Amino acid sequence: MSELNGRIGGMTQGYDLRADWNGERLDGRIGGTFQGKDIKLTVRAGDVDGRIGGTFAGFDADGDVTPQSVSVRLGGHIGGDDIHLQISGDHVRGRFSGRLDGKTVDLHVSGDRLHGRIGGVLDGKDVNLTLGGVPTEVAALAAVCAYKALEDQQAHDASASSSSGG
Repeated sequence: MSELNGRIGGMTQGYDLRADWNGERLDGRIGGTFQGKDIKLTVRAGDVDGRIGGTFAGFDADGDVTPQSVSVRLGGHIGGDDIHLQISGDHVRGRFSGRLDGKTVDLHVSGDRLHGRIGGVLDGKDVNLTLGGVPTEVAALAAVCAYKALEDQQAHDASASSSSGG
């Protein structure tokens, strides 16, 4: 069994990502025991589906994953986000959540590591993962899922503090 480990974001404003990969299923945790989400993705013949988080506080993942590209929808048809990544050599590049409102994904493979950035200089998050035998395309998808989970939590925290800080 392969193991994906690392961090999305910084030391204080980030999430750990730990997941096992059995060649078809990625199963693990984004974040900690109390503040985080389970990640369960199944990849079969280039098709990926799964769930990040629970029944109520989570989002679905559905789309296509190949060694050359990732094209996945996170969430529903109305309130969801698209991921479009191209994988070429040791580079993973693309967009998350649209051409205008979205974030740039710029990741690199160095040995057994996937590292880089999702988002811009000011509003982005660093990615630093140890692949441990997990395919690059699956690890890149997991990184974007962790980024979305972290952004969703930060937006929720900001909304809660602004509504209570009257």
